[in-house]
Amino acid sequence: MIFAPVLSRNAFTSPRAADLALQRFLQGTLGTPAPAVAPVQVNRDEKATTLSLDVPGLSREQLSLAIEGSTVKLENVEGAPRLVKCAWDLGHEIDISASKAKLENGVLTLTLAKLEPVSKATVLAIE
Repeated sequence: MIFAPVLSRNAFTSPRAADLALQRFLQGTLGTPAPAVAPVQVNRDEKATTLSLDVPGLSREQLSLAIEGSTVKLENVEGAPRLVKCAWDLGHEIDISASKAKLENGVLTLTLAKLEPVSKATVLAIE
């Protein structure tokens, strides 16, 4: 007779650190690297939203940044040493001409200006 311990896990608990480490190891050894999940610092004010995240080992040429409406997408280009794939919906339209991206010492800082709403109302003269 073989006895095996029965382990039950609550469906609502988060994965343990060992489970996550094993998952990252297996994904790395099977040739499918997991995307880097870097913590992002978000600062908001009435004029802009600033996102700061660590992307060590990557240069400007190895990153691709796309902005469409209120969505920002960041990913690495092919051949980059790390896999980065992130997307954020900021909840406000972005003024691309007043926004900037800066990569310094492995920290990418995106300063994304809010697009001021433009009134499309016209004045009609009364005769």
